[in-house]
Amino acid sequence: MTDGATVEVVRNHLVSAAEEMRAALVRTAFNPVIYEVHDFGISVYDRSLRLVAESTGLSRFLGANDYSIRRGVEYVESLEEGDIVLLNYPYWNAAHSYDATMFAPVFVRGELVAYLCIRAHWMDLGAKDPGYVLDSTDMHQEGLIFPGTKVYSRGEPVRDILELIRFNSRMPALVLGDLNAQIAALRTGERRVAELFDRYTRPVVDDAVDRFVRAAEESAAEAVARLPQGSWTAEDWLDDDGVTEDPILMRCTVTIADGTFTVDFAGSSPAVPGPVNLPLGSTIATCRVAFKAVTTPGEQTNAGHFAPLRVEAEPGTLFHAVYPAATFTQWTGTVALELIYKALAQGMPDRLPASSGGDVPGFMMVGVHPDTGSMFAVSNNDPVGWGGTPDHDGIGPANHLCQTQARNTPVEVLEARTGMFFERVEIRTDSGGAGRFRGGCGLRRDIRFVTDGEFLSVIKKTKSAPWALDGGRQPEPNQVVVFPGTGREKRVSTKRTPVRAGDRVTLLTAGGGGHGDPALRDPGAVRHDVQEGYVSPGAAREVYGVNA
Repeated sequence: MTDGATVEVVRNHLVSAAEEMRAALVRTAFNPVIYEVHDFGISVYDRSLRLVAESTGLSRFLGANDYSIRRGVEYVESLEEGDIVLLNYPYWNAAHSYDATMFAPVFVRGELVAYLCIRAHWMDLGAKDPGYVLDSTDMHQEGLIFPGTKVYSRGEPVRDILELIRFNSRMPALVLGDLNAQIAALRTGERRVAELFDRYTRPVVDDAVDRFVRAAEESAAEAVARLPQGSWTAEDWLDDDGVTEDPILMRCTVTIADGTFTVDFAGSSPAVPGPVNLPLGSTIATCRVAFKAVTTPGEQTNAGHFAPLRVEAEPGTLFHAVYPAATFTQWTGTVALELIYKALAQGMPDRLPASSGGDVPGFMMVGVHPDTGSMFAVSNNDPVGWGGTPDHDGIGPANHLCQTQARNTPVEVLEARTGMFFERVEIRTDSGGAGRFRGGCGLRRDIRFVTDGEFLSVIKKTKSAPWALDGGRQPEPNQVVVFPGTGREKRVSTKRTPVRAGDRVTLLTAGGGGHGDPALRDPGAVRHDVQEGYVSPGAAREVYGVNA
């Protein structure tokens, strides 16, 4: 049996390999959503396709890699040394078509020892609209599809496939640059993993992997046993599907019993016409984020940590999209993460915060850059407030819970690469839900356009407020106001809006829900909030009963 010190060296070598892949990807990517926002997920697998290591990235991508690489390996059937495979078929990929998953086998002296996987967001693969697709009604409107296609074969590029990508993209240099960045990161990982097997031999590495995966299974099982046992149901609503204006019901039941943690989405809406349907793999990944947060949040993740988790969603429903359902706008998973916590909070109110801002308020501008004459499509996901907890205030503005390792696109990049000028970016006073422990604040962003183009807002929680706990108050929901102060002023959620130079848009992101009765808040904390601009003097008097 491998000694414990060697087990830890092997485990940390694999984590280090994933982190080196991350560094290679960030340093070579062409697309700001990769090198600035870190909209990617990087995973290392053993030859049985068990997750053994991952790098920091978008949390909902990492669990999705597990689902997609299994489907990809099954489809490709035969993998050889030097191969790299591209997969973006959404029902296998556990994401929409622009989240390009690339994976590669690792061979050492002709023997398959591991797999590597990277998914990252590309900006264009020839969908019906540039940028995000907000109103598609089937998969075939959402871009070029690869079910598991070799872009490198035996170490050599497959020219026909690369040319197919080039001629089906509005931004080919950007897309092929990001493809090559993923290839560079995969090759980096191959070298590092091969070094591990050269140093310790396959029997030693395999035994070490078995041991730390078993240890993770035991740790997760113990954590589930310590959780309150029972079953709790919660509901929430999406604004619409981008095609109709009908609200969409989301329901989940979380059951903790007999050593399992089950999330069941029975009672949720059937699949809808617009692109908010969630592939099953993406639903599973969302559940994994919630599960890991309440069981083993401080441990480096591997396959063993998810052994007690069960996810149930009927095919053909909102949470189990099947061909040809539209899936491009993946914000359903963001709201669903809060929904799972909302159910759990009924059984463990002392362990969970109130809702965060409930959504990822995303936006993008698409147009032709006046300096280069080339098309641009650059996005940003704005921060929200986090919910108050049983013993402290929520933070905010901060990235939503589902993407806490991701970052915002810097203003400097947005202004240089698009036709947007940012007149104001500031914390929204009084945007956090009041409570004994208040929710964190949201953000206000005022944009003036300096060139013509299209502004895309992607938000699915503008009509219903984030939830509070234990007598706390709900904050106002997210808002997007296009053409403010003019006769064209209106509020939108997910919308593609043509804009001209001089037009304006205001984005108001939600704060977090409050936790506990506001009357019980420490008056000193209220006065500090007023000094910092989180709470107005009027709200301090009217809501908290404090003169500040």
